Amino acid sequence: MIALALALIACGWGLGWAGALGARALGRRLNALDSAGVAGQIKERPRRVPNIGGVGIFWAMVLPMACGLAVVHWASDDLLRTLWTRLPEYREGLISKTPDAIVLALALAVLHVVGVIDDRRALGPNIKLVAMLLVSGLAAHLTGTRLLELLDAHVGGSWLSLMITVLWIVVITNAFNFLDNMDGLSAGVAAVCGGAFLTIAAMGGQVFIAAMLALLVGALLGFLMLNFPFRERRTLPDGTSVGGASVFMGDGGSLVVGFLLGFLSIRITYTPSTGGEGGITPHLLLAPLIILAIPLYDFCSVCVIRISQGRSPFVGDLQHFSHRLVRHGLTRRTAVLLIYGCTLSTGIGAVLLPRLEPWQAALVAVQSLAILLVIAAYEWARNPGESI
Repeated sequence: MIALALALIACGWGLGWAGALGARALGRRLNALDSAGVAGQIKERPRRVPNIGGVGIFWAMVLPMACGLAVVHWASDDLLRTLWTRLPEYREGLISKTPDAIVLALALAVLHVVGVIDDRRALGPNIKLVAMLLVSGLAAHLTGTRLLELLDAHVGGSWLSLMITVLWIVVITNAFNFLDNMDGLSAGVAAVCGGAFLTIAAMGGQVFIAAMLALLVGALLGFLMLNFPFRERRTLPDGTSVGGASVFMGDGGSLVVGFLLGFLSIRITYTPSTGGEGGITPHLLLAPLIILAIPLYDFCSVCVIRISQGRSPFVGDLQHFSHRLVRHGLTRRTAVLLIYGCTLSTGIGAVLLPRLEPWQAALVAVQSLAILLVIAAYEWARNPGESI
């Protein structure tokens, strides 16, 4: 499984980097550059940087997925064994996932198209929210993806678990859309979260889920080659911005990344394949919350700030966690790296949850909560009343 995951990460990385290069060139040719956003949105001065990098991320995911399923359907066992010695024994299971894979690819395509349109001609938050709700609901229903299915027997059907599932996917999708506010931030945090989910999926022997996450991590790492601020961005006296990212993912990328992480975080079985006879235990439900704790902190805190100011939580501004860190005196790149580190700190603990006893899992949960409380306390001390 490790060899397969590394191969798919390398594949995603190559396609993601090539896709980012192609999207950057296409964006410059078509003048598809960063814009001022919707009415009422507060953002930094637009930069002459293409914002259609999500096109590269999308195709770096969908093309290998389509090719992989085609190979599994029609290749001989000898060829499959050449690709990975254990692949033939997983053929039947992977073939059974084809309908779910088609639904997932179509869901990603719809959100990608909506995002690309929004990047070119601002649609406003309501249209995007409706699209997220519809796509999430259909994908969850058609694939049988549910959170808290144990509630179904108590409420007379699957309606409540479906609503909770849609809410979770939409929140995570928005969380990564919100995080796309600073060079390298959303892609880097998503890569860390994806890596944690990939580790758990591999531990549980979930080949299809692990393969999707490996491609996602690779595509994001490839995209970061052009999106991470290797040189700190600065503004020259004439107003020209130098350094920083040379391509942005835009909504066409952030919606895809967020949806995929939200959807796959539900599909992962958090009970290890080597010791899952007793079924899932309650503390394992904490794993997605802990892995995604930092994106959720940013999402919840900025929503609270905007609502307290009488503003819509879905109209962008410069009050995100990353922006607040910069106002505390950090450089943009340092703020991004600090958020990477916080995400990694919670993610490592979550990866261990499937192997831990309940009391040990409680310690991991307390550790993650302590990280969030320390961050919130620091922010409050520096700017009382500005953040939670």
